[in-house]
Amino acid sequence: MKQFLFTLILLFSFLSQAQQKKIEIIHADHTFTDEEKYPGAIVVLGNVMVEHTGATLQCKQALIYQKANLIKAFGDVLINQGDTLTQTSKYVDYNGNTKVAKSWGNVILKDPKMTLTTDTLRFDRAQQLLYYDDKATITDFDNTLKSQVGKYYLKESKFEALSSVIITNPDHTVTSDHLEYFTNTGYTYLFGPSTIKDSINTLYCENGFHDSRKKISIFTKRSKINYKDRVVEADSMYYDKTKQYAAAHSNIVVTDTLNKIIIKGQFSEYFEAKDSVYIVGKPYALNYQDKDSTFIHGDTLMITGKPKERILRAYHRVKFFNKDMQGKCDSLYTNESKGITKMFRRPVLWNAQNQILGDSIYFTSNVETEELDSLKVYHNAFVISKDSLGDGYSQIKGKLLFGKFVRDTLDNVLVLGNGQMINYNRDENNELIGITKVICSDLSFKLSNGKLNEVKFITMPDGKTYPESQFPEEDRKLPGFEWRITERPMKWEDIFIKDEGDDEKIKALIEAEKQFKIDEANRIKEEAEKAAAFEKKKLDSEKKNVEEKLKIK
Repeated sequence: MKQFLFTLILLFSFLSQAQQKKIEIIHADHTFTDEEKYPGAIVVLGNVMVEHTGATLQCKQALIYQKANLIKAFGDVLINQGDTLTQTSKYVDYNGNTKVAKSWGNVILKDPKMTLTTDTLRFDRAQQLLYYDDKATITDFDNTLKSQVGKYYLKESKFEALSSVIITNPDHTVTSDHLEYFTNTGYTYLFGPSTIKDSINTLYCENGFHDSRKKISIFTKRSKINYKDRVVEADSMYYDKTKQYAAAHSNIVVTDTLNKIIIKGQFSEYFEAKDSVYIVGKPYALNYQDKDSTFIHGDTLMITGKPKERILRAYHRVKFFNKDMQGKCDSLYTNESKGITKMFRRPVLWNAQNQILGDSIYFTSNVETEELDSLKVYHNAFVISKDSLGDGYSQIKGKLLFGKFVRDTLDNVLVLGNGQMINYNRDENNELIGITKVICSDLSFKLSNGKLNEVKFITMPDGKTYPESQFPEEDRKLPGFEWRITERPMKWEDIFIKDEGDDEKIKALIEAEKQFKIDEANRIKEEAEKAAAFEKKKLDSEKKNVEEKLKIK
């Protein structure tokens, strides 16, 4: 049995050696052997050419070990594989059994897609694989790649580059410690911390894909784009440089370094040419000014405009929080450069103890000091403050309201048109001494610690002060009264609270706005038709008069 196994081993060994094709000498000017200096080798000199399984090697001199099926080539070594691949170097060691060539000394390898230069290169012909570990430069039609360690898979036209990898072209530079690059497509797959930098922007990721021809990048881990004055970060990101467009997903942070605004959310799109970004998915904006910070939330946030003229817009279920003022509305507009904020659809403001309502509310801030400056409330202006010790409410309403802030607190207020007031009067001991109700077209007042003070009735006041027991219960709230204190955000996290009934109220308001536009259009149409009918009647009358005059003649 042992003899049989030994015979099989010898047979397989013989067959294996028989299948291994020997290196064949095609030409040499001189051939000799020198067992003392080169034991087991054939020395070939001058215009040497050998062939092995479809590849040829040319050089000035070589040592050929036929038994071991090895060749050591020296001087202007040229390897050709088919019609597609050529390599030049100073030295080559080639093993015909493993089909592995080690080349060193100014190695230059070329195929139709790329050129590789390095000092030392190994070429595994069996696997059609090149690999190096002492720096290499690869150049193709699109890019130049440099790395410390790498492999090139000839069949896939793929480079796998490791350690200090740099890809450059006229448009951008890619740096990484691990990437795969395909010379036939220009695709780059990034693994680990990687950066893509052009003349304006810098992109970063820790896993992703980059198409150098279409200039498209897809990042899937810790993605970041640094624009001139804005940084976009997210878990994953898509970027198209040609279209100047980026989309980001999950854990997004957009930082506007110039205007000191940070926006966070779950999905964002950025349009570089229009300098605009919008973000959804429980988004909020943080305006981190030197003295204080303002938090703003809405279903959708958008920032547009040139760097020094940025505009923030928030849409649907909008709330904001600042230690001095809080607010809520359905849509909001803020121009940071002008310090103006506009609130639309059921807006409400809270400042100190005061609640302010109106059809629309505008307020401004001093751009330099960052303090609140003025307030404007258009149509159905209503200021309410709860009596500090009782259940009543001091109220002032009118058509328009204009106010001034002093040290971020509403101070001087002017009410114009259809003015009405209810005030709970207390003495220095906070004893209620009466309730005043006045109707006055225009009035002004000052606030002190959130309480009415120094009221002036400007035009045709009519009213009186009642003892509390004699003040009619039905008159204690002015028409349109709505106390919305439960909607007030008391801390910045409250901006995400969705208040019950909001959607229905906004929907009803939108329907009312639509109906108003329809009614207004119908009114204008009806007036135009009446005017046209009047003009026609007038023309007909004039025509009739002319005809009658002609008959008389």
